[in-house]
Formats: sequence, C-alpha cells, structure tokens
Amino acid sequence: MALALLAPSVSAQTAAAKATATEPQRTILVMGDSLSAAYGLSASQGWVALTADRIARTRPGWRVVNASISGETTAGGVSRIAAELKRTHPAVVVIELGANDGLRGLPLAQTRANLERMVKLSQASGAKVMLIGMRMPPNLGRDYTQGFERNFSELAKSNRTTFLPFLLEPIALDRANFQADNLHPVASAQPKLRDHVWKSLAPLLE
Repeated sequence: MALALLAPSVSAQTAAAKATATEPQRTILVMGDSLSAAYGLSASQGWVALTADRIARTRPGWRVVNASISGETTAGGVSRIAAELKRTHPAVVVIELGANDGLRGLPLAQTRANLERMVKLSQASGAKVMLIGMRMPPNLGRDYTQGFERNFSELAKSNRTTFLPFLLEPIALDRANFQADNLHPVASAQPKLRDHVWKSLAPLLE
C-alpha cells in the first residue's frame, strides 16, 4: 500500500521537473561595445558573463544573450538591433553603447538619434529597456562632454527606461583597474561592474 501511494507522487515530481526543463526562458539581450564584450579577456571573465552566471543561479527561467561587439558605435547597434530582437525575443534589453561615438567625436545629435531608435524598437517589441551611460574625458571639451553625458539621462527620462548613469563608476578612479590602454577594465574589476549593473538590472527580472 505504501508503494502504491508513493508512486503517483514520484510521477508527479518527474512530470513537474520535465515541465520546468522545457519551459521557455526569458531573455536579456545585451547590446554593447568592447566594455561588454570583455575586450582583452576571455569571454567568461567579462561582467556580462558574470551576470549570466549569477542569473543562472538565482533567477531560473532567465538567460543572457550577449550581442556586444568590440568597436561598435551606436550606428552599428541601430543597424543590428532589429535582427537581434527578432532572433532572441528578449524580455529585457540592455543598451551599453556610445563610448566609441564619443572617442571619435561623432555628432551628439547622431548618437542620440541612434540610441533613441534602439530604445524605441526594443520597447515596441515588448521589452523593458535598461540604458547604460558613459562619460568622456575632459580633453574633448566641456560642451561635448557635458552634452554627451546629458544624452543618456535625457533619453532615459523621456523614454522612461531604467538608467545606470555611468558603467565604470565603481572603478574609474583607480588606474590599476584598467588594461594598458587605460580604457578597458582588467579581469579583477569585472565583478565590480557586474555588481554595479545588477542593482539596476535585478528589479527588471521580477
């Protein structure tokens, strides 16, 4: 009798496990540049991969797709995002682009238009959006650097996206956190970036 009572329970547990295993995962799509593509490091060392590891442990049912490309500009991102949205059907899109526009001194209005297009396409697909800002060195001139930074905050406000003002904030003031080019973070700094991003990203996964 005990075995007969136990059998349905085991079967039910097996069925539940199979259902969980086959349940579609919700996707976080990261559209970024070298800062998100783990430039100079193995892919597993970057903050995006570290975030994916954390999500695998703490947020079952979610996955991360990293569509970041080293050297990417906002023009490159806007040219690719429609295909990425169609391919991955994300529930959340993280946009970390603009640094290469700034380093090349590209027009602020062009950068802003590209970012806004990416935000609106993502929202139109049904995804929540997280916009990650960047800052430029002062040698580009006060008007440019302030306008560059303002692009991100104004876009986030007008489009009601989640906003992280500066990706590198927790590591920016310590030269030891960067590779020889003084632009790309070393492996030991990546967990700090992961934790910094996580504070804004985690609420979008609820």
